[in-house]
Amino acid sequence: MKKRDVYKKALFLAVPMMIQNGITNAVGLVDNVMVGSLGTESMTAVSIVVQLIFVFNLSVFGGLSGPGIYGAQYYGQGNQEGVRNVFRIKLWIGAFCMLVGTLVFATLDTALIGLYLHGNDAGIDSALTVTYAKQYLQIMIFNIFPFVITQVYAGSLRETGESFKPMIAGVCSVVVDIVLNYILIYGKFGFPRLEVRGAAIATVAARVVEMVIIIVWAHAQKRKHTFLQGVYRTLKVPVSMVKEILKKSIPIYFNEFLWAGGIAALTQCYSLRGLSVVAGMNISNALCNLLNVVFVAMGNAVGILSGQLLGAGKYKEAKANSMSLMWFTGGLCVLLTIVLISISGVFPLLYDTSDEVRKLGGSFIVITALFFPVQGCLNALYFTLRSGGKTFVTFLFDSVYSWVVTVPIAWLLCNLTSLPILTIYAIVQSADIIKLLVGYVLIQKGIWITNLVEEK
Repeated sequence: MKKRDVYKKALFLAVPMMIQNGITNAVGLVDNVMVGSLGTESMTAVSIVVQLIFVFNLSVFGGLSGPGIYGAQYYGQGNQEGVRNVFRIKLWIGAFCMLVGTLVFATLDTALIGLYLHGNDAGIDSALTVTYAKQYLQIMIFNIFPFVITQVYAGSLRETGESFKPMIAGVCSVVVDIVLNYILIYGKFGFPRLEVRGAAIATVAARVVEMVIIIVWAHAQKRKHTFLQGVYRTLKVPVSMVKEILKKSIPIYFNEFLWAGGIAALTQCYSLRGLSVVAGMNISNALCNLLNVVFVAMGNAVGILSGQLLGAGKYKEAKANSMSLMWFTGGLCVLLTIVLISISGVFPLLYDTSDEVRKLGGSFIVITALFFPVQGCLNALYFTLRSGGKTFVTFLFDSVYSWVVTVPIAWLLCNLTSLPILTIYAIVQSADIIKLLVGYVLIQKGIWITNLVEEK
């Protein structure tokens, strides 16, 4: 019964996140299919830009996650002023990310897109792909501001146990995105046919709607969310707190940035085998990202629950819960594996592309699905380690491992062997099993159990 209660608490936090992220990814899937109906060049162009934006989004996530550890622990301690100051620090970090992201995308767009264009696949126009990618990215720059502000608010609300408001805001943005995508991509109801530019405009508009809803709703209930009371009277934060939080935050920031960069580097390695591979992976990612929200949300929930327990000084309970939730998450991912494999042959048929790309997409889906349980357990382990502030350990565990092990494996196999791309992809995925074993040992030893906000 105790374990059942733990699962209920985790699902209470995770399910709204699953719904929000699931619907958001479902919209991404709809976008992907709509753009895919325009041709392989459009689909590949958007896929490349999405990969670049993914690196930025994960950087924002990493920058805000460090303060988030303290936010969850301060809330568990009952320290509202601590939560309030953490929110302010997030605003400063978010502003920095916005500035850097805008400059990079505005000045290096052609160079970044060019990293993924290799080979001369028959029937795929590289020059046209670049044109579409630049059109999409130039508009998506305006998505940076609403995305960052939404993450600041949504993360802070979840750390205080409120995941319903972010979910509702996400659902509303999804409706806006779907409607505008249909109107602007295809030029319906008298609007011009904007194709990939229409998809970008719809995404930006949806993010703005999400931001407005979550801000207005959160401030309308400041009696409930007491940390928002007077939060903008000043943006000053005690220097000692800033130093302490930044010590934990910087490793997380670089971890998320380098990890996302590692994923982008892997895709770049795979792209050496041709644009058909990039297009096939786009099909696979569109579907798999729809279902990986389960283990991503569960990982977040594990981190929040563990952080609250650590802040309250309940160390044994935190350790016991983390192990139970890891296996629970892995079990959920087995079900996802079955679902993905069962539809892997049908889903690629939705795309207006070549048979070769469809076949590659289906095969990538199957391989990715087989490793879902591993990824589920890894997410739970990662967020558990991070909840205790062991950010340097997670830095080594996550991004350093990616750049030292998985990226070199992919580069060597893609450049120095004639192995089929699907075999290479499977070998790279299997490398995460080693990381899983290491993470399990670290959790068992309890090196992550630390109360960061304990009053001395």
